[in-house]
Amino acid sequence: MPVPLDRPASPIGRRRSPDGTAVPARLPARTDVAVVGGGLIGLSIAWRLARAGRAVTVLERETIGAGASLAATGMLAPAAEHEPGSDPLLPLALESLRRWPAFRDALEAETGRAIDYRPDGTLVLAVGRDEVERLRFRYDLQRRSGLDATWLPGGEIRRLEPGLRPAVTAGIHCPLDHQVDPRLVMDALTEACRRAGVVLAERTPVTSLDWSGGRVTGVRVGDGSVAADTVILASGAWSGEGGLLPENLALPVRPLKGQSLALKTTAHTGTLGRMIWTEQVHMAPKSDGQLIVGATVEDCGFRPGVTAGGLYALLEGARRVLPGIEEMEVAAVWSGYRPTSDDDAPILDVLAPGLVAATGHHRNGFLLAPVTADAVADLVTGGALPKVAQPFTLARFDRPEPRRASA
Repeated sequence: MPVPLDRPASPIGRRRSPDGTAVPARLPARTDVAVVGGGLIGLSIAWRLARAGRAVTVLERETIGAGASLAATGMLAPAAEHEPGSDPLLPLALESLRRWPAFRDALEAETGRAIDYRPDGTLVLAVGRDEVERLRFRYDLQRRSGLDATWLPGGEIRRLEPGLRPAVTAGIHCPLDHQVDPRLVMDALTEACRRAGVVLAERTPVTSLDWSGGRVTGVRVGDGSVAADTVILASGAWSGEGGLLPENLALPVRPLKGQSLALKTTAHTGTLGRMIWTEQVHMAPKSDGQLIVGATVEDCGFRPGVTAGGLYALLEGARRVLPGIEEMEVAAVWSGYRPTSDDDAPILDVLAPGLVAATGHHRNGFLLAPVTADAVADLVTGGALPKVAQPFTLARFDRPEPRRASA
């Protein structure tokens, strides 16, 4: 029986016509805010603005979460992710992690749907002397940056995770790193948006922006249009694609493909108690019994599909530290596209009057969702970013300063 390739699936239950085809959402002629992109960032912003009383329409070119959100592992791991060059991002990451419990509580309270929020921490592992030296460098960086991280010898690592190989010689314990299940988060966000009155339109690509007097006044969708006071570009890896934005507003965002797989654990195979990182892979146990192994990093544009080489790299990287995977059933394999800016940090800015960008989150979309939603809401409703988000405008790329105006 073929292995399913479609673990990521849209959480929207679209209406169906009698012949079984999808019925497009009925688009309003006008909305307060039009969000281009129905991934985690777009839905989080839409929910936040709808709760503030704005009429919001989300326009998604494919299906909800199809780009990166449903293909993600769901890591909320500012300590494990911290690496040379990422110091400017750290305050934003830590502030967003601080906001996650309230974000979770609101989502679960408004929808009655749990998101498998797990505050179990992360173990970053080393195998062999060379990896230990590189890991020690990372640990020193974490400590200099004020992160909560503890160096552990191999024996202590295996006490925490008995299923690991004896070849694991050292590790860093990052107790404040958390994780969620992306499928459950997207399901809850979709329901929360619906309950807040957000119009969600799948398979509705925006073909162009409407401009009047130097201001964006809405979007073109097929033969029609949706007028909007503010348009928010949250289309992830597609935000840098030509055609929608004029050349002088082009965004330095490109796709980085990632392949992942889900393994089915049992009492016999065992599983992990927390997220595990190595130089090759990361592994995240979920409460439904699946173990997610991700993710390759491929700078190959929008090349679709799952490759034998990618799956081999994931399986071999996982087997290198966790021998029990040899007896785990492969439940699903998939790929997605990370939206990556030139410095791997998000872009939160007014591009032109009436046009806001919220994109480029690289592999930190889930971690940064709460602070991004709040920052963009502040920008739209109050005309300015909060202090913690101000370093992430386009100005940092030494480009001409964008025209400043309230969104």
